[in-house]
Amino acid sequence: MTRRDFIALLGGAVAAWPLAAHAQQPGKPPTIGFLGTSTASAWRPWTAAFVQRLRELGWSEGRNLAIEYRWADARSERYTEIAAEFVRLKVDVIVTGGNAAVAAKQASSAVPMVFVLVGDPVGTGLVASLAHPAGNVTGLSNQQTDLAGKRLELLREVVPGLRRLAILANVGAPFAVLEVAEAHAAAVTLGLEVAPLEIRRAEDIASAFETIKGRADALYVVGDALVFTNRLRINTFALAARLPTMHVDRALVEAAGLMSYGPNFSDFFRRAADYVDKILRGAKPGDIPVEQPTKFDLVVNLITAKALGLDVPPTLLARADEVIE
Repeated sequence: MTRRDFIALLGGAVAAWPLAAHAQQPGKPPTIGFLGTSTASAWRPWTAAFVQRLRELGWSEGRNLAIEYRWADARSERYTEIAAEFVRLKVDVIVTGGNAAVAAKQASSAVPMVFVLVGDPVGTGLVASLAHPAGNVTGLSNQQTDLAGKRLELLREVVPGLRRLAILANVGAPFAVLEVAEAHAAAVTLGLEVAPLEIRRAEDIASAFETIKGRADALYVVGDALVFTNRLRINTFALAARLPTMHVDRALVEAAGLMSYGPNFSDFFRRAADYVDKILRGAKPGDIPVEQPTKFDLVVNLITAKALGLDVPPTLLARADEVIE
């Protein structure tokens, strides 16, 4: 064997060592703690994308990987409980999203964590910077706060007489509060009056809509676990109030919302699997830069538009990534 061949062989062995080390411990494959902020059914498309990408990377649940799933059912108090449980279980990496990421970081400064669906990871203290996260945390930022202005511009194309905007948000969620501020600022820049709809639990939704009867021409819905879990209920109230809605993700448009503009969440979870793969093979989370969206989807529900008596401009439909008819 030549010296060059030996060095190449040694390099390959070192790269594969973390995976081989796990394989040498029968019955102890690496474990992912998967903390879903909503329900299993609500997250099913994203979970499927995550698991599929892991398979493509050589990780098979039940063979060389274990995944512990926990669902918070949009109850923020569960985030801390589940994160603490994962620390006790000594999982190898925690995967979570939204406001649960803050609870997971507080639970441990040692267990690696990959976050998804986080609006402003720097502003909320999850990471030191996008390029150099530092610590035990990294992941994908959806930059939701940066998209508020674009969403309102799209909404005005469909509702040209838009003058008064209602903004619905779970004010108990830090990332939602950040997006409310951005949406409010963007609305003021466009000369819109703003009516806030503040909720903290599902029981607040009906009364929130009562407060804006006749006071709004459209509704901007800030996404979080509570809103996502109650998306059909929110859109039902909006339709009854004749309010066109703007959302963050296609799933809310499928639940009778009017339109959405934002990152492709399934793509985010596929990319999260790449982060997990790197960590399980020995990379340090703090050395892996936080990535931002590369794909944005505009989704329009023509069924809802018709129910509201709205004519969606052909120019907007031509730009849409998906049209529900």
